[in-house]
Amino acid sequence: MEYKDTLLMPKTDFPMRGNLPKREPDMQQKWEEMNIYQKVQERTKGRPFFILHDGPPYANGDIHMGHALNKILKDFIVRYKSMAGFCSPYVPGWDTHGLPIETALTKNKKVNRKEMSVAEFRKLCEEYAWEQIDRQREQFKRLGVRGDWDNPYVTLKPEYEAQQIKVFGEMAKKGYIYKGLKPVYWSPSSESALAEAEIEYYDKKSPSIYVAFPVKDGKGVLNSDEQIVIWTTTPWTMPANLGISVHPDLEYSVVAANNGKYVIASELLESVAKAVEWETYEVIRTVKGAELDRVVAKHPLYDRDSLVMLGEHVTTDAGTGCVHTAPGHGEDDFIVGQKYGLDVLCPVDEKGYMTKEAGEFAGLFYDEANKPITQKLEEAGALLKLTFITHSYPHDWRTKKPTIFRATAQWFASIKDFRDDLLKAVQETEWVPAWGETRLYNMVRDRGDWCISRQRAWGVPIPVFYGEDGEAIITDETIEHVSNLFREHGSNVWFEREAKELLPEGFTHPSSPNGLFTKETDIMDVWFDSGSSHQAVLEERDDLQRPADLYLEGSDQYRGWFNSSLSTSVAVTGKAPYKGVLSHGFALDGEGRKMSKSLGNVVVPAKVMDQLGADILRLWVASVDYQADVRVSDNILKQVAEVYRKIRNTFRFLLGNLSDFNPETDAVAYTELRDVDRYMLVKLNKLIAKVRKSYDTYDFAAIYHAVNNFCTIDLSAFYLDFAKDVLYIESANNEERRSIQTVLYETLVSLTKLVSPILSHTADEVWSHIPNVKEESVQLVDMPEARELENAEQLEKKWDAFMELRDDVLKALETARNEKVIGKSLTAKLVLYPNAETKALLDSIQENVKQLFIVSDLEIAGNAAEAPEDAQKFGRTAIVVEKAEGETCERCWVVTPTVGQDKDHPTLCPRCADVVKNHYAN
Repeated sequence: MEYKDTLLMPKTDFPMRGNLPKREPDMQQKWEEMNIYQKVQERTKGRPFFILHDGPPYANGDIHMGHALNKILKDFIVRYKSMAGFCSPYVPGWDTHGLPIETALTKNKKVNRKEMSVAEFRKLCEEYAWEQIDRQREQFKRLGVRGDWDNPYVTLKPEYEAQQIKVFGEMAKKGYIYKGLKPVYWSPSSESALAEAEIEYYDKKSPSIYVAFPVKDGKGVLNSDEQIVIWTTTPWTMPANLGISVHPDLEYSVVAANNGKYVIASELLESVAKAVEWETYEVIRTVKGAELDRVVAKHPLYDRDSLVMLGEHVTTDAGTGCVHTAPGHGEDDFIVGQKYGLDVLCPVDEKGYMTKEAGEFAGLFYDEANKPITQKLEEAGALLKLTFITHSYPHDWRTKKPTIFRATAQWFASIKDFRDDLLKAVQETEWVPAWGETRLYNMVRDRGDWCISRQRAWGVPIPVFYGEDGEAIITDETIEHVSNLFREHGSNVWFEREAKELLPEGFTHPSSPNGLFTKETDIMDVWFDSGSSHQAVLEERDDLQRPADLYLEGSDQYRGWFNSSLSTSVAVTGKAPYKGVLSHGFALDGEGRKMSKSLGNVVVPAKVMDQLGADILRLWVASVDYQADVRVSDNILKQVAEVYRKIRNTFRFLLGNLSDFNPETDAVAYTELRDVDRYMLVKLNKLIAKVRKSYDTYDFAAIYHAVNNFCTIDLSAFYLDFAKDVLYIESANNEERRSIQTVLYETLVSLTKLVSPILSHTADEVWSHIPNVKEESVQLVDMPEARELENAEQLEKKWDAFMELRDDVLKALETARNEKVIGKSLTAKLVLYPNAETKALLDSIQENVKQLFIVSDLEIAGNAAEAPEDAQKFGRTAIVVEKAEGETCERCWVVTPTVGQDKDHPTLCPRCADVVKNHYAN
């Protein structure tokens, strides 16, 4: 007889190998066929909403690891909320306007813009954007992200653009929109104005010059043989100099040095003297900054004045305390210049070339003008020192090339007019991590007005008309009409029709007595596009609501989408568009470096999914502290894959040992379970409570560790380990076996639900193998609730103490194994010498203790004081490990003298002989 055939070994079709790269696409196809997104929405209809509003990724190129991190985090939350009492629709979106698409067409697709109209070019941009959306959509779906993929929001859709126009109109109506000439970040490489959110800082080498301006009219404070010293790192702005700013409260010294007399802030005198290499100098006298007001200096290169002005922006952090002021090239310069009635001189064109206003430097690219300007200053005897410094400098975030400040006529949203409301909205929002509040609060507090116009083709037009006298026309009537036109035809209609055709029929305006109108040709900042999504998506769609419960994006969006959305929403509704904001860090390589093609350290999501599967990527996202920057590499992913393997094997073991279990007929009531089985249910319910709380607080790493520990420590290393002796050996309906199976079933169902938001494919695969579940997908059930179990606290205390004793036993067995006293633990006999407390614990346990320790024999010989010399001593007991006496049972592997007592089955122990007899009797 083959006794192994009488064992109840695990049976399941659930495969040991995940084979995720092949199996996941099949599962996603199944989800699509069953329309799982719609089924979840129907199941949760009528529940309270939880709206996570998707921040739109830019529709250009394949998704990178940052995209994967972002979308997977969102999917965790939406899937969980849908299983936790909420209706949580997820509408993905795309940002589609802006320079990168224009560049991609002209560079990659070799489109010649000059050979076509703006409208024709924009149609090509739109086609390209849709191609990118389709490409990215498939990649996001491959991550296992569940959403309304057939009906996403897209910033180029007519209905979106129509709502965006309404946001602009509402802001204009409240007086927040104006056109003004002032310096803005200007990108010569993009030939467009930029917002602060489009600026990145990189190191740049710049000339550092100290220049002396001769005093022309000292107003009785300075003499005509004295010179005011300025410092700048942008010599190219010298042709635009119209003034010098000093701080009213600073003290300034008139210094004799190097055969000249110079005016410098007293605090900076020592550092300036060192920089310009004055070996000796003498302070002749000092004056207060306020006394220098309206002193007139002479520009060293042009026959014009440079007015001394008082400015609070002047600091002693660097330089001379006398600040070179060019109102056309700096915000502070512009403000102080306006106060003193200076012109706004900007001798640099949109491509970054000096204009005729720069005199002999006309035609030079601004950066190339630095050298000839410096040489001219030296020839004029005005250059005190030239060196070079490397400093952090603003760059265009798209082209990665330096920007300049340049005064141009632009459209602005006036932040100052509703700044207090913005700050209040920030304080009323829940921020995770908490420092997000401080970060955005400070940004809003310190930011200037928002430049919302761009000199490009591919974007939403600024819906402004001009009368014959140049007056800007924005009325409720024109806004409503343009919004309706865009909803019907899309924004391209703005470029396809003349101004008159875009206005309401019969429209008249006092500024155009002859009925002649022109239209604005600038487009809106892309941040105005995405920042209007609260109106164009949350308000537009019936299946969503405003404000959203949560915005979740990378930490770069404090200056981007979080900021622009807040500005437009507060301007229009008086409230933030979100109740909560959660941010994540950036994805770095395994050594914490930024990923770049040149370093060869880029980890591509598609490649990871082809090799390991999306669930490994999802489990990695759950494992990291995503609120900071996160690391990912092949080695890190391999470690995550190992954890996945342990979790999968746990599911497989549970399934395998439930093949003959029907929960409706075989389950054992809680009160009838053995103590150790109840203890495992206490552990399970603690896990449920912890995981539910961690989902609620977006602490996915805590879930990862809790589930991993439960599978490896509580289940695999303890419960499932000793349970094999019951599950495999006893007869099918044995009470102890059914007791364990009851716990295994509840554990399996609960664990599958708990990990479903994270391991979305694997959980659905497990669910399809669980006996007696009615729903076709785990996505169509609710999360388990933690149960209040009878005597849970006492049970846990008792069995935790047993687990500590078991740890000592395992150490003793390991030592004996190393000393070759025993082989496997079933070849051992334990002789325990416990203290009184441990003796009482062992006496209270009704279960088979030697079975719990997985040994063949157990003797409690006496107290710790009676232990022999060779006993291994532990705090609660002394332990002697001996070789168990007797023969090894051929069926259960227990070593016992009772093997052979049954003559029909001479190689079995009595327990196995009985089971075998009953097995064949039935």
